[in-house]
Amino acid sequence: MPEERQRSDEAELKKAWAKAYKAAQEEQQRKALLRRYLDDASYERMMNIKASNSELYLQLTELIIQIVQSNRITGKIPEAQFLQLLRKLTFRPEPTLTFKHK
Repeated sequence: MPEERQRSDEAELKKAWAKAYKAAQEEQQRKALLRRYLDDASYERMMNIKASNSELYLQLTELIIQIVQSNRITGKIPEAQFLQLLRKLTFRPEPTLTFKHK
């Protein structure tokens, strides 16, 4: 019994390690792509976003990958264009309050 449990624990540990390794490789590929297509200021901003909001970081990364794959980019994305992409993802219209007088 203890041997079976030990084998099970080892198998789970190997699966977890493989999953973590794969995630690290994917992140390394993302960073290489971002480094290639973002200028220095945009890349630095992107890493700050990653540190503060990982979900937004992944959304921005996917958007940049889509832009690259659709050949809508020539050279590096300057910070102004990067900020436009960021605004596009984070845009929320301001709610308006209306008061009805009786």
